[in-house]
Amino acid sequence: MRTLSLLSAAVLVAVCAAEVYLKEEFDDSWPDRWVQSKHKDDFGKFVSSSGKWYGDKQRDQGIKTSQDARFYALSTKFNKFTNRGKPLVVQFTVKHEQNIDCGGGYVKLASSDVDQNDFNGETQYKIMFGPDICGPSNRKVHVILDYKGKQHLIKKNIACKDDELTHLYTLIINPDNTYEVQIDGSKVESGELEADWDFLPAKKIKDPDAKKPEDWDEREYLDDPEDKKPEDWDKPEHIPDPNAKKPEDWDEEMDGEWEAPMIENSEFKGEWKPKQLKNPEYKGKWTVPEIDNPEYKSDDELYLFDDIGVAAFDLWQVKSGTIFDNLLITDSVEEAKSHAAETFEPLREAEKEQKEKWEAEEKARLEEEEKKRKEEEATKKDDEEEKEDEDEEKTEENHDEL
Repeated sequence: MRTLSLLSAAVLVAVCAAEVYLKEEFDDSWPDRWVQSKHKDDFGKFVSSSGKWYGDKQRDQGIKTSQDARFYALSTKFNKFTNRGKPLVVQFTVKHEQNIDCGGGYVKLASSDVDQNDFNGETQYKIMFGPDICGPSNRKVHVILDYKGKQHLIKKNIACKDDELTHLYTLIINPDNTYEVQIDGSKVESGELEADWDFLPAKKIKDPDAKKPEDWDEREYLDDPEDKKPEDWDKPEHIPDPNAKKPEDWDEEMDGEWEAPMIENSEFKGEWKPKQLKNPEYKGKWTVPEIDNPEYKSDDELYLFDDIGVAAFDLWQVKSGTIFDNLLITDSVEEAKSHAAETFEPLREAEKEQKEKWEAEEKARLEEEEKKRKEEEATKKDDEEEKEDEDEEKTEENHDEL
């Protein structure tokens, strides 16, 4: 019990000591903190929404894309920070309840000096993180990081969630140049920044001065010098059909000289090749040796961002309806876990129950409609058969009268 209490106390201290740079849960006052870009006048609008399924309507309210086939550009500014010497944690929830077919669900972090009123797809950013979906084959989590003014995509493919429920996306960048990506609190990818992004030149390069030795033999097999082609080997691939006969009505003056059709020669053996022997001098395929790259220089601060002060949803959506919520930027993994426990966890359970209930009700409704349709068809069929019987009786009566 004492050990558990000490552990709980340690977690509490870690959470209390955490620095939260941005916590946005999109209550009714969110428009006071977020700026709609004026770079173009047809940007899509975000609206408040808890979605079709939720737990607590107010707590689970986020912002939803509301117009189809639009670019969106919405940003908020906060006190700029640097992650020097400590972790950087970016976390938020995304719900594609519109059954999205093509559209972004990511967040961007930028420096504090960007012009929010002119924020657009060309605006420089430091981090882009979150799901992106376009078609059945392109459904992935973007992790794009800036290094010396250039954006670099992660080299690994991370699959995103594409159902209609809320999902939690977490990016952790550590001061030891490692990272971790989580979805719904579970690790889906991790590794070293240097290995999984092309920030730096390669450590090793092909030696530009290397040349294959003149005596390097790449021939694995040699022709057997003792093997000789058989004298009867060469036979034509096709021969005239010996059973063919010139048609009786063949007129050589009109049709030309008759020639028997060609058939495959059963004695044809193809191109002769001598037997192969293992080459005793074979050394394998020569490859250019590698040397240390003089352009390579390690960097212990690949993880570092000196100035982050703006968060933005800058994306394109064909079908609108995505809900963003619970955006958190902090230096504490424990703070991120705690925030998820307060927001995402209760929402996930509640919306799952509501969705299952809705699906059951929808199934029952459709079954009832189908039942009613079949009953109406049966009634209609009975009426038609009854009318046909009446018409037949009437026809017979008229016939008898005649």
